[in-house]
Amino acid sequence: MPYFKFQEKKIFYRIRKVENRDALIFIHGSGENSNIWVDQLRLEIDYNLIALDLPSHAQSEEFKDLTLKIYSECVETLVKELDLNKVILCGHSLGGAIAQDVYLRNPERINGLILLGTGARLRVSPMILNSLKTNFEEYLESIPIGAFYRKTDEKIIKDYLAEVAQIPAKVTYSDFSICNTFDLLDQVKNGEITIPTLVICGVADKLTPLKYSKFFEEKIEKSELVAIKRAGHMVMIEKPEETNQAIKDFIINKFEEK
Repeated sequence: MPYFKFQEKKIFYRIRKVENRDALIFIHGSGENSNIWVDQLRLEIDYNLIALDLPSHAQSEEFKDLTLKIYSECVETLVKELDLNKVILCGHSLGGAIAQDVYLRNPERINGLILLGTGARLRVSPMILNSLKTNFEEYLESIPIGAFYRKTDEKIIKDYLAEVAQIPAKVTYSDFSICNTFDLLDQVKNGEITIPTLVICGVADKLTPLKYSKFFEEKIEKSELVAIKRAGHMVMIEKPEETNQAIKDFIINKFEEK
């Protein structure tokens, strides 16, 4: 599996290659890794499909400090290192925050955004932050209730928990701390996101409720919202077929030549 260098450290990424230099880059959320996108990496579109492990996550090397700036610069380095042409960023939760930040830092390099279960501001419950500091097992036990629709298949939840349990508690704590201070409300309100944007949200999402996604739909002129029923915060693994269809339709309608 490939790596690229960022600040002299190795960053892991998965890629499904095609002949051109267009790319859809998937950015995972807090305490997750690139494996969260396994269903989306099967998308049948003529784009390079790329999912990275953020610094200190899974197969990427450890970094001393983790910040939104570090994560955004890491994604920017990936785009540069692979010499990508047309780039669409797809981010979930914290990954959606990173995608917004990367675009606002480099509007000329990003052609589209796909924002899943995220917001322009991401406040985190003090209970989550406290459990990550004091009792990681308690945090893991709280995930099924908070992150998933109540009737989601137990195997999906079990597989997800196995992935997030591998990320050190201090890394996940850093991720949620970044979320807690993230705030681009003014930039989004002011219409600074001007590129085609797909917003996807599970109707039963408790962590980033549907109203967060409706805010994007209202304030981003070139946006469209797909609300997926019987799905929570982990919409792309709870309802992969619906998520993939929404992504495919968006790319075909907005970016493929008629």
